[in-house]
Amino acid sequence: MDQLGFSWDPAARRELTVGELTEHISDLMSQVFPDVWVTGEISGAKLSTAGHWYFNLKDGGAQIRCACFRMQAMRLRVKPQDGLAVLVRGRVEVYATRGEYQLVIETIQARGVGTLQAAFEALKQKLAAEGLFDSERKRELPRFPHRIGIVTSAQGAAVHDLVKILRRRHSGLHVRIFPALVQGDGSIEQVTRGIRHFSSGGWAEVLIVARGGGSLEDLWTFNEERVARAIAGSMIPVISAIGHETDFTIADFVSDLRAPTPSAAAELVTQHWMEVANKLDTAHRHLLRGMQLILMTSRERSQRRGKDRLQVIVRRRINQRSQRLDELDSRLARQDVRRKFHEAKLRLERLDTAAVHAIRKYMTRLRPKVESLEASVRHLSPLRVLERGYAILESPQGIVRSANDVAEGDPLKVRVADGEFGAVVTEKSSDYSKR
Repeated sequence: MDQLGFSWDPAARRELTVGELTEHISDLMSQVFPDVWVTGEISGAKLSTAGHWYFNLKDGGAQIRCACFRMQAMRLRVKPQDGLAVLVRGRVEVYATRGEYQLVIETIQARGVGTLQAAFEALKQKLAAEGLFDSERKRELPRFPHRIGIVTSAQGAAVHDLVKILRRRHSGLHVRIFPALVQGDGSIEQVTRGIRHFSSGGWAEVLIVARGGGSLEDLWTFNEERVARAIAGSMIPVISAIGHETDFTIADFVSDLRAPTPSAAAELVTQHWMEVANKLDTAHRHLLRGMQLILMTSRERSQRRGKDRLQVIVRRRINQRSQRLDELDSRLARQDVRRKFHEAKLRLERLDTAAVHAIRKYMTRLRPKVESLEASVRHLSPLRVLERGYAILESPQGIVRSANDVAEGDPLKVRVADGEFGAVVTEKSSDYSKR
């Protein structure tokens, strides 16, 4: 075991997990490099939304990832910037999740301009002295270009954004892409060849040189003199669209127009098309509103005319109906239906009175005869016989007319002049004379 509390015997087999090994390395780093001062040049500096700074610190032969967390970043007098030579103080830690080591920054002191930044400034001064950045040599873009050349990576997001926006803003554009490496070995030659291809080909009306964002090293191809001179020598206007809005390259200064992003380059090259499209759209809307107003006015005029014609027709029909009613009223007056109804009513009343008088007179003549018949009926009525002391016998079989109609023990109903009562046959005899 050494002074760090960890020993390793190659002859003894010892199995460690990844986490255990990383923990030992982290302990080793924190004990050996708890507070170090390191010089180098900053590249790829990025400020996170949480307020942390991340960048690489490098020299000619190596680089190390650096992090300056929010609380320390707020106290920095020198903010990280690509190409800046600095002296930093911090501690070495292991970022276990990625298996990387990094320098956690406490302070930053500026040491001047870094190597790349110095090269950038030197080339910038040289080309400016030659007049390549002068506004007098900048060419205006064609107002309505139909053929657009693009030099960029075929796999990057920049080309997809460019083509999508160009197609959306004007579908009649013709676009050709020269695929080129935009960083690393061979990128300078390929970008230069693409610029010269469109410059001398006679097809393109305007050229866009584009790539997405990145660090100073990532964008360095567009800080090379050969690329700058190819742009300056182009026979057609060139738009540079390198990196993000805050990134500046030599290509931006020498181009005829700089776009802050590739998407902005697509908007700049089609801005006049869009202005015309917007004007046409406005004119179209005005034309539609004018046509709608004309149609509305014509419709109202037609409706008024239609209403006038309808009113004439209605008045004519009303006059015709009025005349017809007058004729019918005259005919009705001549017929005097009410008078005829009155006469008929009086005639009916007279007939009714006469009928009632005749019926009463006839009944008066018939009354003596009816009374005579009524007296005869009363005289012949069996009830008159019963009043003289006779009775009517009824057995279950009907009226008893003979002694043979009953038998001893038969129940009888006896009807007399003033009522009825029951009786029973106790004896009978058919020879009445013997009694």
